[in-house]
Amino acid sequence: MRPGLPALHAALDATWPAAATHHRGPWLLREGQGGGKRVSAATAEGPVTGADIATAEAGMAELDQPALFMIREGEDALDSMLAERGYRVVDPVELYLAPAGILAEGAGRLTAFLIWPPFKVMTDLWAEGGIGPARVAVMERCTAPKTAVIGRTNERVGGAAFAAIHDGIAMFHALEVIPSQRRQGTAHNMMGHVARWALDHGATWFAVAVSEANGPARALYASLGMEVVGKYHYRMNRARKGA
Repeated sequence: MRPGLPALHAALDATWPAAATHHRGPWLLREGQGGGKRVSAATAEGPVTGADIATAEAGMAELDQPALFMIREGEDALDSMLAERGYRVVDPVELYLAPAGILAEGAGRLTAFLIWPPFKVMTDLWAEGGIGPARVAVMERCTAPKTAVIGRTNERVGGAAFAAIHDGIAMFHALEVIPSQRRQGTAHNMMGHVARWALDHGATWFAVAVSEANGPARALYASLGMEVVGKYHYRMNRARKGA
């Protein structure tokens, strides 16, 4: 059975974990320690009022983080309340999903290696693409079955990525391909090898979260037979305390 959105969000949290989480009223507050929006956003765990928003704002200020909320499908009332308070939409995201077996068929002749911990050449490549030490720390603290993958094209390192498994879902993260090696099958091949690893470790589904602004990545995932099964976005108001 295809996993639903709650299962996908649980897999996101498990495979790209916050440094710590804090329950405050109806909120789950994530402590990101510089690891990006996904590990720093507040999410509602139940019905929310305007007063509850102030509670979340205070909690995020105590963590010395911007006031940042993740809005998932079905949370239209919360989305409207935040909009009325001046919070703007940032970084809409799409969730792509496919059976892992479909992706595994794409592991072709190009070379890819699975390894953990990652080589320095991989962390250097990630850093060049904006995936710095704080995001590598997210990968390191993940306790789920995990791997990094390094792709080689034209006899040189072409790309790096990270993947981990939660409840039968392999989540693919931190894909970075050297500009000169793009459109040569590097990412396709890396994903295929990770999908084979996922199948060997009991996962039946392969998923990825990608910004709507990342047109090339979205085109890649669609070309591999992955389908958009959900969306979420963030709201942020830099004018507020703690933002």
